Amino acid sequence: MSPECTIWLRRVAAQLGRHDSARFVLLLGDLSDTGAMTSFQAVREIFGTLSVPVRFQIGNHDYASPTDRSAYLKVFPNQLNYWFRYKGWQFVGLDTTEGQKYEKTLIQPDTFSWVHRNLRHLRHERPLVLFTHFPLGEGVQYRPENADALLDLFRDYNLRAVFSGHFHSLTERSNRGGIPFTTNRCCSLKRGNHDGTKEKGYFLCRAGADGGVSHEFVEVKPG
Repeated sequence: MSPECTIWLRRVAAQLGRHDSARFVLLLGDLSDTGAMTSFQAVREIFGTLSVPVRFQIGNHDYASPTDRSAYLKVFPNQLNYWFRYKGWQFVGLDTTEGQKYEKTLIQPDTFSWVHRNLRHLRHERPLVLFTHFPLGEGVQYRPENADALLDLFRDYNLRAVFSGHFHSLTERSNRGGIPFTTNRCCSLKRGNHDGTKEKGYFLCRAGADGGVSHEFVEVKPG
């Protein structure tokens, strides 16, 4: 939103870089405030200083208009619906946006089409993690109205965790066989938490030998 945000995000990136055990970073949308090219370029430059890969997902604020997400796609190509593998774990990023809408949304047909085309590339037995912008946990505010239809496509897969953004609060749901669905507090300088809490930060996640995923909230304090 402003030059002060650059200073703040550099602080966030520097703190992320001190986690020697981290192998990659997921940023789950609303990288900008108004979908401006300069904002995306700043985010790419700031988090590009990390020594580990950074994966991105689009949020509703990353549209310049109700239908224009061209700046996001130019700076972060091929990061709408995609997947990658790390040490036998499968990570699937899904676009859950409906333009600039922030509530009462529908996950768009392109996302469903991508899932149908790419499920054959995923191994049923290997642990799988979904990451999205809009929350998929049952009862969480701003959950897309067709979230269950999307999750049903992964019913026969070894889904172990779902991480999402958009709702600026810590929410933890355990459903669909005990799978954790989680959102976190906001990590921007000028947006507050929806639950009134003041902490800003991120999750440090660990995959266990039992196939579970744990997460620890790590606060980033103002300078």
